[in-house]
Amino acid sequence: MPELQESWVDDPDELALRDSRDTLRALASAGAQVRESITLSQEAGIERVGDGTRPRSVLVAAVGGTKVVGDVLRVLAEAGSPVPVASRSNVPLPGWVGPLDMVIAVSLSGRAPGPLGLATEAARRGASLLTVGAQDSPLADVTRQARGVHVGVGRGRSSSRTALWSLLTPVLLGAHQLGIADASTDALSEAATALDQKAEECRPSSESFVNPAKLAAATLAPTVPMILGDGALAGVAAVRAAGMLARTARVPASYGSLPDAASEVVACFDGPFTAGGGNGTTAGREADIFADPFLDGPAQPRLGLLMLRDVASENPDSLRQVALADAVKAEADAAGCKIVELVAAQGHPIARLAGHLAMVDYIATYLAIGTGIDPSISPHVADLRDRTRGF
Repeated sequence: MPELQESWVDDPDELALRDSRDTLRALASAGAQVRESITLSQEAGIERVGDGTRPRSVLVAAVGGTKVVGDVLRVLAEAGSPVPVASRSNVPLPGWVGPLDMVIAVSLSGRAPGPLGLATEAARRGASLLTVGAQDSPLADVTRQARGVHVGVGRGRSSSRTALWSLLTPVLLGAHQLGIADASTDALSEAATALDQKAEECRPSSESFVNPAKLAAATLAPTVPMILGDGALAGVAAVRAAGMLARTARVPASYGSLPDAASEVVACFDGPFTAGGGNGTTAGREADIFADPFLDGPAQPRLGLLMLRDVASENPDSLRQVALADAVKAEADAAGCKIVELVAAQGHPIARLAGHLAMVDYIATYLAIGTGIDPSISPHVADLRDRTRGF
């Protein structure tokens, strides 16, 4: 089973060696990304989005790691948006999109075929456009020709995994301008402060025994992880966590949100990765410390549960959600799961979500570094790009 090597995540020289492209430093810039993007959005004329007219519907075009932008907007819009919000990764553009609708296309490079193709077709049909990506890119050209609004991502943004807030902030500001979501500059500034706080808590110089992200990574390292959000907002962070664990730490993880995923998660407690070893749960059963890995075989990984919890309120639905989350956690503990629980701080929904997103990003990065994996470079991903070049 993999174990997190504390010296690799605590020693500055080891960190520099194993984090070849300064992923941790890039993640720490998240708060600055929000502030820069607010300025860039204002300079691009974000107030012109939709020409001041609320669209009939909004479609977010994003692919890969940037799909979380659509997830965030959809969740924030659910409570009070007067128009539906949908998302799509690739062409064809749905037939219902027309001049009364808006397409928001997001691509860091401005060259991703899916968002670019969707934006191009949307422009041809006369739909309103808001795009976010590199200034000198085909996506920006399409938007300018369609008289839409394009917001650049600033300098030094080389990976969508570490530039999330450069992509997300203009989209939220545009949605606020249209009355689709509560995402004012004040709310985003609060999120920027929350991101700065997480950067301070999870900074590389903070040692493993006090750094919450390093502690969580050490707990999850020898496990088969499952990620569970206790509601819609935390569920978005669960999606991001699974993507970051896979792409950054090379760890496949299942994910879901309550109440839908409760049974799926609890059913796994009877599986081969719990203390029951496939024979049902056995509370208190621990691994044999005298087992010989050469005679008895390597130790089997245990199930890990990363619980992402939102702030509870006094309304009945929230109380039921809290009770369900507590019950799942109790079952996980009885089954011998390794549990990491992250609870959002009080604040605006965007700020609460920002705290969770930052934490899962740091956890995945420290997990990669601490198990000997460069979080920035995947040889197999590079090979895949070579194999599909020209497609």
